[in-house]
Amino acid sequence: MKYDRFENLPVWRAAIDLARRVYVLTRDRFFAQPGDLRDQLRRAALSVSNNIAEGFERGSMSELLAFLYIARGSAGEVRSMLHFVDGSQDAMHLKSQISDLKSLAESCSRQIRAWADSLQNTDIKGQRHLNDQARGVYQQKKKAAAFRRQIKTALHESNPELWPHPDEK
Repeated sequence: MKYDRFENLPVWRAAIDLARRVYVLTRDRFFAQPGDLRDQLRRAALSVSNNIAEGFERGSMSELLAFLYIARGSAGEVRSMLHFVDGSQDAMHLKSQISDLKSLAESCSRQIRAWADSLQNTDIKGQRHLNDQARGVYQQKKKAAAFRRQIKTALHESNPELWPHPDEK
């Protein structure tokens, strides 16, 4: 599926949910104590979705990848701070919320990693670099690969013993 807007990305939606839920958590009295924990946790949580959005809007694959790794780092930062809070006796009443948020942050991190891994194996350099000629070359390569697959499938169906299935290497 092709996404034209970052707001439609499932990983961005999960990251926004993470930020909203962190903001709700940090309204608790535990976070009213002196220090920067509340603000740092909020900034890190919001950074996940913001970096996904910024990378998506940049128009180049290299910048998108860089911002995805920053977003993933922020998700790790959120998890780290949640582990810290989870270890505090004064936050025992938040155990369930913290556990849910750690799982959500981990899910965001996994989704970002999978997306980044898939992007690293593509020939597309990003919207900024796509001109009519580059689009044409890319489309030709896709059509050629699909045609080769059709031929291999037909050969396999005509003589399975001689021709391996196209999905087999």
